[in-house]
Amino acid sequence: EVQLVESGGGLVQAGGSLRLSCVASGLTFDDYVIGWFRQAPGKEREGVACISSNEISTRYADAVKGRFTISRDNAKNTVWLQMNSLKPADTAVYYCAADLVDCDVRASEYWGRGTQVTVSS
Repeated sequence: EVQLVESGGGLVQAGGSLRLSCVASGLTFDDYVIGWFRQAPGKEREGVACISSNEISTRYADAVKGRFTISRDNAKNTVWLQMNSLKPADTAVYYCAADLVDCDVRASEYWGRGTQVTVSS
């Protein structure tokens, strides 16, 4: 059974930092592209960051460029999302997802259950 388990969410003041983790099991981790997505109340789920299977290529949503960093360690089956300079607009449930092809909010194959991030003003 494939599992993706997120952790590291919480309540933080604006300007603060959090580091999210996503640990995967039940799949050949280094075959998969991993993405972080988020969904705020009343809004559609959106892509935040994506990292290639070989750890080399990354991309980010415009809203988080320069503030968030995605990384992975294939030996540990883990992906991280370092979030700095957090804003209230970053408040959402954050999900990681794995896919063989690309990070796609509609088509990623495996999803975690999410971790809540709340940024207070």
